[in-house]
Amino acid sequence: MIKFLTSSPFYFELLSFLARKLIFITINFGSSVKLSKNSDTKYYSISEAAQKAGISVHTLRMYEREGLLIPVKEGNSNRKYTDCDIERIECIRKTINQDKISIEGIKRILSLAPCWQLKNCSSSERENCPAFTEHSKPCWAYKHKNNLCENNECRNCVVYQTYSNCNSIKHLIRTVSVHNSLIQNN
Repeated sequence: MIKFLTSSPFYFELLSFLARKLIFITINFGSSVKLSKNSDTKYYSISEAAQKAGISVHTLRMYEREGLLIPVKEGNSNRKYTDCDIERIECIRKTINQDKISIEGIKRILSLAPCWQLKNCSSSERENCPAFTEHSKPCWAYKHKNNLCENNECRNCVVYQTYSNCNSIKHLIRTVSVHNSLIQNN
């Protein structure tokens, strides 16, 4: 069923339209889309971030390994986290604990984000991109080769920033749910 839905031209058209609407909603209603470094940004060490988010350092590292979080890395590989990262961590925790969605489930939901639309990828770039052809993890968790994102820093990407909080992810889930309802009713 997933393969059918994602291979449908209607699916891509609908997701493209809704992605544009999501960006509009995100920017106009105060989500944390920040693509440039701000000198006023406060950075936390891994232990400070874990404490602030109410989780262990081990759990924070696991979220990073699973591709749910991209910390700022200094030259000596120390991880630094911002308030936006803490918000993302809290969203992940809420999704796991309250909504009872596993890490694997979160990754699959995030894999549905229409990154190709947000980045304006060409057809040939889409063909070379595992984030477009696979559905197991978010686009920022792939090693990008021979495509538009190859030389970009995923942490600063519009896709990673757009899906940084629960509200924007909730819009994504609604989008996919509406699409599935339309397919089932036709």
